[in-house]
This record gives sequence, structure tokens and C-alpha cells, in this order.
Amino acid sequence: MMDFIIQDYRKGEIAIANGGEYLPDYDGCIKISTEASLKKMIAPGALVLGSPLAAGFLFGPPAVAGLLAGAIVSGVQVAISASNTGGAWDNAKKEVEKRRSQFRAEAARAGVDLKAAKEEYTAKYDINSEEPRAVELREWVTREIELREMHVAAVVGDTVGDPLKDTSGPAINILIKLSAITSLVFGSYI
Repeated sequence: MMDFIIQDYRKGEIAIANGGEYLPDYDGCIKISTEASLKKMIAPGALVLGSPLAAGFLFGPPAVAGLLAGAIVSGVQVAISASNTGGAWDNAKKEVEKRRSQFRAEAARAGVDLKAAKEEYTAKYDINSEEPRAVELREWVTREIELREMHVAAVVGDTVGDPLKDTSGPAINILIKLSAITSLVFGSYI
């Protein structure tokens, strides 16, 4: 998908450079992700549907019962863990954004323009300077940099956390249900 996006971006740059307008090819991205997700779901789907059947036909009903019990116990734990982890990362990002907003409000109340403070500090003062103005600016600039780095890390965590809480965690519940339904449907044959 990244190659497709890069090519599409270049097409847009060329069209705009020639004086035209360009609309990104959103449908191409959707097609790529849909095809990839369908291909990648074949193996997990076969595992979920095939495991109870293989266990039942090869080892009998007690094996299916054990398989389902294991799927329920481990699946519920994984689903809860994924959902809670994703929620924690999401909340961490919100907390960092709240702190960053509070810091910017504090700087505004103190009459400090953070961008100008950073420019003044880097242009006029040495990093080890102990002049009162340098120390004041260093404190503001350091806090801004720390909060920006925390925000970058929080966004990365949220990028991982959103799919965990929104898709992976709930999908495990579906996996458990599909295994159980498959076992019930083929129960009389097993």
C-alpha cells in the first residue's frame, strides 16, 4: 500500500505542477487493504473452523470438549487483555495531550511564545549558559521538547492500541463462537 500511495502522490504532484487538479485514489487503497485482509484471513478461518472438526473426527467428542474449553479460557483472557491494553494506550495518549495543552496554556498565561523562546534560546545562548534568561528559556524549551517526545511515543502507542481495543479484542470473541457453533453443527457426526 505504501508503494501505491507514493506512486499516487507523485501522480498528484505531476498533475498539480502541470496546472491541473488531482484527487487522491482512495479506492485503490481500499482495494489493496480489502484484498490483503481477505487473503490473510484464510488461514485463521481454516484454523477456527477446522480445529474442532479435526479434533472430533480424529480423537472423538472428549477432544472437542477439551479444545473448546481451552479456546474459551485462553480466548477470553486474550480478548480482555487486548481490549484493556488498547484502551490503556488510547487513554495514555489522551493524558499526554491534556498535559501538553495545560503546558501551552501555562506558557500563554506567562506570556511565553514557545516558538520564539526556542529560537531565542538556540540563537543567543550556549546550552550550558547560566544567565538568568538562558535558564528561564531552557526550562520552557526543555519542557516543550519532553512533551512533544511523549506525544510522539503516545501516538505510536495509540496506533497499536486502537486496533487492539477496536478489532483484535472483539474478534477473539467471534473466534470462540465460531469454534463452538462448528462443534455443535457437526456434533452428531462426531
